[in-house]
Amino acid sequence: MRTTPGPAGPRSTDERRRALLRTARDVADDLAADAIVRDQAGKPPTDETARLREAGLPAALTPPGPGRGADWRTGCAVIREIAAADSSVGDVLARHYVHAWSGRFYASHEHATALEEESVRERWLWTGAVRTPAPNGDTEGPALTLRPRATGYVLTGRRSVDTAVAAADQIVVDAVCAATGDVLVVRIPPGSQGVTVEPAHDRLGQRVAGAGEVLLDRVTITPGQVLGRRPHDEESTAPFTALAEPALRLALCHVGLGIAEGALTEARDLSRGGRAHRLPGEDPDLFLTYGELASAAQTATAVVDRATEVTAQALATGAQLDAEVPAGVAALVATAEAVMSKATLHITARVLELADAPGLDRFWRNARVLTAHRPVAHRLRSIGEHYLNGSHRAVAAAFH
Repeated sequence: MRTTPGPAGPRSTDERRRALLRTARDVADDLAADAIVRDQAGKPPTDETARLREAGLPAALTPPGPGRGADWRTGCAVIREIAAADSSVGDVLARHYVHAWSGRFYASHEHATALEEESVRERWLWTGAVRTPAPNGDTEGPALTLRPRATGYVLTGRRSVDTAVAAADQIVVDAVCAATGDVLVVRIPPGSQGVTVEPAHDRLGQRVAGAGEVLLDRVTITPGQVLGRRPHDEESTAPFTALAEPALRLALCHVGLGIAEGALTEARDLSRGGRAHRLPGEDPDLFLTYGELASAAQTATAVVDRATEVTAQALATGAQLDAEVPAGVAALVATAEAVMSKATLHITARVLELADAPGLDRFWRNARVLTAHRPVAHRLRSIGEHYLNGSHRAVAAAFH
């Protein structure tokens, strides 16, 4: 695969950013060439993650630091570029990027810095599944259990993971300490003794994302693998830690935008090539339909970009973040999710009426799987409550 020089070469931040975006475009072109074949095969993303590593994207998409990493805006731009070519791989990269921020969300500054430097050096690919505390303190899904030992812990249980379950180098999860009741966030190298992964099969969409379950049988967790505490409820969450869940949701919004852009581009190319139900220039209604769909995509992009800008500012503030900021970020992200979901599902369904070609249905299937667990109506009610009452509880509820 041909790629541009890796983003670590140039010295200035702007040069690194431009090099990273060029690399992302090259990788996207490479992935687009066989996206349909790989979607039909539905295999774990072993080949796809190898392409990402070859291009240096996992090492580049880490939190920004001196001479390394990517700022939030650039990271999201890379995710969207890749997702437009193959949304499964975009999903892998989105979750990698956000989970690579786990040190900053949960650990001390020194621990986070050392972890990020090691991640870049070793070219780690991250994934994970950290549950979010609800406003009432409850948490969805079964808990993993940590039992203290002389040094560290022993981890037991199972957890569903949405991407790269068999390909990641680090899996981030939360688990309950049996001795104290504290919820701790830990990272697990999948090759550790006692770790078994079970890839999911026959998914409707996002077939190449590598979803599955991680089974943990008395897995040793060293003190260095413990990132920090995850608060029991929204009220006790530190402001910067509260950005973890909105950041993940927002990164996935960029995957959704990539799906919409990819679907529109492929349908347009089919129409121009004469492989559509109606040919350009012969039916003004075709122009109307494309105008409607392009406008829907651009509207969703504007809303997501607004949330991206505000989130980027909050992330750049770091530990000094004001306590009121995360609720506003979360409200914007919930709005972005709602707008993106409606637009992407609408666009990917309508393009099937415009052209008839193998593989075009994958965009709708991928969009459906990406948005299925976050109903739009639920988010809209939470957004409305926040708007009317300024309720922080409503903002947190939008992510459950």
